[in-house]
Amino acid sequence: MLRAISHRHEDETEPFGTVVLDHTERHLRRKAITTSQGDKVMVDLPEPVLFADGDRLVMEDGRTVEIIAAKEKLYAVTPTSACPIRHLAWHLGNRHLAAQIDEERILIQRDHVIRAMLEGLGVHVTEVIERFQPVHGAYHQHGGHEHAHHHDHHHPHAHGHHLHDHRHHD
Repeated sequence: MLRAISHRHEDETEPFGTVVLDHTERHLRRKAITTSQGDKVMVDLPEPVLFADGDRLVMEDGRTVEIIAAKEKLYAVTPTSACPIRHLAWHLGNRHLAAQIDEERILIQRDHVIRAMLEGLGVHVTEVIERFQPVHGAYHQHGGHEHAHHHDHHHPHAHGHHLHDHRHHD
């Protein structure tokens, strides 16, 4: 089995293989994966890495495997005068939803309850199938795509965070 021991965020060389992963699968440290060409690869990185579309896994022999973001079932949410994008972002962020924030829209994973809430706010919600690269907050990311901190609650994220009692443990 091939072994990936490092990564690159930019690489112009031709990869020897590709792997298609959704946004949750692109958070890797140690995991066996299979490339689109059928090669088995053991990802064995020193720390967890959040990969973006086009990033590379680097094998022990120097060859690379390109990470390709899978197309996912999403909602494209576009603001209106009733709910500008800053309010829309606040409502989604308050619910701890993974979101890709573009200039004119926000992409989120499909959820009929969230869709009803958004439509109640007066925004436009359209079903799309696209590559998804959600924004990760300060607790999740530093130096590009690497995670500096693990935020894991083991319960639904419909809770409030309070400065006086919100602690993270590594």
